[in-house]
Amino acid sequence: MKIILIVTAAILLVSCKTQQLTLNVVEPAPVTLPEYIRSAGVIDRSQVTGDAGELDALDRVLTLEGKELDKEGAAASISALTDELMGNARFTEVKSLDFTDDQVKGPGIFPPPLSWTVVDEKCREGGVDALFSLELFDTDTRISYEVRKTDSDRTLLGAIAGIEQQADMITLVKTGWRIYDPSSKLILDEITLNRSITFSATGLTPAVAAAALIDRKEAVKQVGSRAGQAFAWRLLPVEIRVSRDYFVKGNDNFRVAMRKARTGNWDQAGEIWLQETANPEMKIAGRACYNMAIISEINGKLDIAVDWARKAYEDYRIVQALKYLRVLEYRQNSKRILEEQGND
Repeated sequence: MKIILIVTAAILLVSCKTQQLTLNVVEPAPVTLPEYIRSAGVIDRSQVTGDAGELDALDRVLTLEGKELDKEGAAASISALTDELMGNARFTEVKSLDFTDDQVKGPGIFPPPLSWTVVDEKCREGGVDALFSLELFDTDTRISYEVRKTDSDRTLLGAIAGIEQQADMITLVKTGWRIYDPSSKLILDEITLNRSITFSATGLTPAVAAAALIDRKEAVKQVGSRAGQAFAWRLLPVEIRVSRDYFVKGNDNFRVAMRKARTGNWDQAGEIWLQETANPEMKIAGRACYNMAIISEINGKLDIAVDWARKAYEDYRIVQALKYLRVLEYRQNSKRILEEQGND
């Protein structure tokens, strides 16, 4: 994938001698899969099992959870993850696999990893190279009440005229994920993703207000779906916006180059800076070398940018160049990772 840099004209004056530009750069995906992983199996092992079932039943009562809430939310997560992986060009096949977990798991607990024997067996059965597993899906709900004044003179049994109850319900949706690679016996990714959703309702009594909050299943399913998407997106590169400072003062040519840069005419600005790298005055030549590193990065030539930044620091003592050199070296390493991920 070709890295596209979008540069905007400098609009912020950082100091009397520099100005700032912004550009878009591509960072590697948070998770790197080995080249040999071309097919994926998706499983759900998030359901509470064994003796923990009774504990989970109590937890559901205490936290106002519906009987099928976690199950349907998990199903939405699995569906979204599967769809996203199918849309990833690196995979030739993605399968949703049935799975029964014999390990006892309590509510809200990220379980220990599957044994590699189980992973190997499941991957062979499904004919897949890796296993994407939803390890945890749990909703934890808390409700609070607030008394509010109202102009209504209606009353119900247990209600007071001019008073209504507001119920606020906060539901924390917790998901946990792993990617198992049976060939290397490595867990390639392990992460928990949490999100809170809030509901509010009013009624003449606490019971009426609370009853209006019960139907929240669709919202939980939507959160589950977004969690599945977010986990799949960890395989994709990320475009971020960064800022760079460049020198605008030194002599008349720097001022001309500044005006060209402000209008987006970076190539001609670069030609002027290149000429000034031969200036007999060290400060001006050093700033020009630094700016040549900037224009080289803008043009996607990171190796050349590193050379210019190193020259600006080593030969001309431009202190800003050392910090910029470290940034460029980081970008070089990121580019290598992008290439390994097949995103170059």
